[in-house]
Amino acid sequence: MLISSILYYIFAYHFERTEFIKLITLFFALLILCYKLVQFEKWNVKFLLASGVIFRIIFLFILPNFSQDFYRFIWDGELVSNFQNPYLYTPNELITQPNLVINNANELLKGMGDLSPKFHSNYPPLNQLIFAIAALLGFKSIFGSVLIMRGIIILADIGVVYFGRKLLKNLNLPPHLIFWYFLNPLIIIELTGNLHFEGVMLFLFAWSLYLLSKNKWQLAGVIYALSISIKLVPLLFLPLFFKYFNLKKSILFYCIVGITSLLLVAPFYTSEFISNYSETVGLWFSNFEFNASIYNIIKTTAITYFNGKPWEIVKAYGKITPYATIIIVILFTFLRKNEKLTTLISSMFWVLTIYYFISTTVHPWYVIFLVFLTVFTKYRFALIWSGFIILSYYAYSNANYIEHLGILALEYTLVISYMIYELSIVRNKK
Repeated sequence: MLISSILYYIFAYHFERTEFIKLITLFFALLILCYKLVQFEKWNVKFLLASGVIFRIIFLFILPNFSQDFYRFIWDGELVSNFQNPYLYTPNELITQPNLVINNANELLKGMGDLSPKFHSNYPPLNQLIFAIAALLGFKSIFGSVLIMRGIIILADIGVVYFGRKLLKNLNLPPHLIFWYFLNPLIIIELTGNLHFEGVMLFLFAWSLYLLSKNKWQLAGVIYALSISIKLVPLLFLPLFFKYFNLKKSILFYCIVGITSLLLVAPFYTSEFISNYSETVGLWFSNFEFNASIYNIIKTTAITYFNGKPWEIVKAYGKITPYATIIIVILFTFLRKNEKLTTLISSMFWVLTIYYFISTTVHPWYVIFLVFLTVFTKYRFALIWSGFIILSYYAYSNANYIEHLGILALEYTLVISYMIYELSIVRNKK
């Protein structure tokens, strides 16, 4: 625990994201130490919980050194705290307006980089409320707002442990498995360190699943909608509940989720909201690419053998991806026996895994959802992925952010090989 603390301190205060060799050395050392901590102390809940909290507190007083997203979080929070709609105008449009209500506007705009200021906000309503709280309690300081957001993310991760352990017990699974999530270096660095809000989403998601395990499905529907309102990913899983409930109950559950979601959107709704929001979300399918697997194979093949244009390929592929995702979800909805909660969670796990395999963009923090889901399944390749996905940060080690296809091939070869190995074991046991 002491050695891990020292390594996290180096990571937080003596590391630049361009130092790729230093990154993988620190990260893989932390992975080994995480494995040993859980292996040696898996029944010592207080020790493991305290260790995870200490590792997170180390990052408390430093600005994120991997991600620029927090500048946009604070920008949106400043708008919401002043009762202005963050979905109506881009930062580039707002910065030219007189009487701008945003504190530290020029510093925030510069911190966002070139990309984010061009687009409308794509963060859901409840996430915007957290940004506003951080802006209000941050005393007009960027660091103060970061401190508040970190505190919320740390509390959310503790909440994931609380409800995750309860859910594991209800499913007759070892409760210590949740610490494969809580002590995972990827979770600590990407959530507490880099201020991504997947942990807040997962806290609400875990709470909702726990309520389902206790047959409190009405309240579970409300909490599930809150989870969607932090990050949209749980929307993918809604059709899977059709078999878990009977027809009447599933309709009521969908109504609860839908009505709650609409109430959360209502304060922000204008005629421009839907077009601006859907346009920004659509960009993730058709404009951006990072750490892709199947897409990179298709793009490389098209460029090498068919003289394809990269910008045309990503747009064409991006149009197909949503339909492929819908087909995958439908297949898992009707071909799997999702009546049991364990099977339902397993279906969620596989839907999200396949979705990431076909996506054009898979940032390291995306895999955090899989790390959470995997502790409720028989499979552990998501833990392997949480280790090797750090290799994708090679792109940050060069000025032009160019990915190394050989490194990405290594990442996905290791992950998919272990996935096939685990599938063969499960099949043989049957």
